Amino acid sequence: MRIVIAQMKHETNTFSPVPTPIGRFARGRPLPPEGKDAYAAFKNTGTGMGAFIELAEGIGAEIVTPIAAAAPPSGAVEDAAFEYISERICDAVAKGCDAILLDLHGAMVTQSLEDGEGELLKRVRKLAPRTPIGVSLDMHTNLYPAMVENCDVIAGYQTYPHIDLYETGLRAGKPILKMLEGKARPVMAWGNKPMLPHVMRQGSDDEPNKWLQQRCRAMESEGALAASLFVGFPHADISLAGLSSVIVADADKMKAEGWRDELLDHAWKNREAFVYKIEPLTESLARGKSMTGAGKPIVLLDHYDNSASGGTMDTMAVLGGVLDAGLDNVAVFAIHDPQAVQEMIKAGIGATVTIKLGGKYDLPSIKRRGESRTVTGVVKLISNGQYRNKGPMSKGVLMDMGPTVVLDTGKVEIVVISRHQEPNDLECFRSVGIAPTSKKYLVLKSRVHWRAAFRPIIGGEVECAGVGVCTSDYSMLDFRNVRRPVYPLDRINTP
Repeated sequence: MRIVIAQMKHETNTFSPVPTPIGRFARGRPLPPEGKDAYAAFKNTGTGMGAFIELAEGIGAEIVTPIAAAAPPSGAVEDAAFEYISERICDAVAKGCDAILLDLHGAMVTQSLEDGEGELLKRVRKLAPRTPIGVSLDMHTNLYPAMVENCDVIAGYQTYPHIDLYETGLRAGKPILKMLEGKARPVMAWGNKPMLPHVMRQGSDDEPNKWLQQRCRAMESEGALAASLFVGFPHADISLAGLSSVIVADADKMKAEGWRDELLDHAWKNREAFVYKIEPLTESLARGKSMTGAGKPIVLLDHYDNSASGGTMDTMAVLGGVLDAGLDNVAVFAIHDPQAVQEMIKAGIGATVTIKLGGKYDLPSIKRRGESRTVTGVVKLISNGQYRNKGPMSKGVLMDMGPTVVLDTGKVEIVVISRHQEPNDLECFRSVGIAPTSKKYLVLKSRVHWRAAFRPIIGGEVECAGVGVCTSDYSMLDFRNVRRPVYPLDRINTP
């Protein structure tokens, strides 16, 4: 038995100025890992692809891993990059296989396509019209008909922060193995609602998504092969951006439709709870300064500039406010500024430098120019920027920030990186000699994923609305392509 296992992951922020060529999927290599390198990169990892490999090995299958391509969120994927990845997957399928397991994202937009995953699946299905296809998707999937119509099983993450990548791979892969044994006949029902939940209100420990994801798990215990509620990714200005659901049942389409409608109706009924209320930055920083944290760090969350939602990770509004307020014993993760990194590497460890930090990207989608900040400090550490996540997110996966420097102003230690990396694991600090639990404040450029590793160690959190293309203020974004009316851009009462 031959099983093709591959990965193609990208969450596209169409408002982001960060380009997405093939090199962004390579993360420091010339190209994304292929063949044996792809297999080695993900075997025994807490990922969807890791789960697929384990399932295939468990039945003694021949495993083909044509490519494992994942890029941090950014602007539209270049057509050439999409074609390169797709061709490797399709070439492997064309050689013949008994099953196909794909670790995808679900919110890929290319220069020419609103639905990158749907196009890939159409090509794969054309090559293998009767071969079982299982797909794992991110909770931020913007679901399109072509995704559902061209595979047999879809399973989406049920946690945000996404700590169930591996489990989702199992949920997508096990029904495919049952198909191969003749023990399951998956049928899918899907649908959506015209609503754009704010990312800052999508956490699976926050209502109403907490109830929705718990109900998905309950449906699976009641017999669904896979139940998924996608909150969607609203920073993609495409027609079907937003909340959706897909249910996989065993030969019972009516049951799948009933479960789907239950999830969608609950989400729509509670749509106002998905709207984020914005606090001015000055008020947030003042509130943070007054908090004690009972001896534990206070997180100051720079959530408008999260690289894992397509942010540039180089806006300086929140860090500037921290510096102006004179906050002490602070660690910052991170400022993306390869130019500043090279300047500090040239100066050397122990050197005192004055540099223009951040602000290297203009932000035309929100009508802002890049604004740097002049910062003086000591080059405390220089690193190659590599570390492995300890978990619970993406456990065992190698992270690569590129050349990295810690700049110490005396009160604030700033991690400056060359490749975008969200702070979703404590190792992002520990790998550069910073003990996060020893700090009074942690400034994190994140939205929700930081919670996975950092919430257990902190004494409080303050959400800081700074500057960036991940803004939670929808009025700053020029939506031209999303279907209208859509809530909350339009105050509609019926779907």
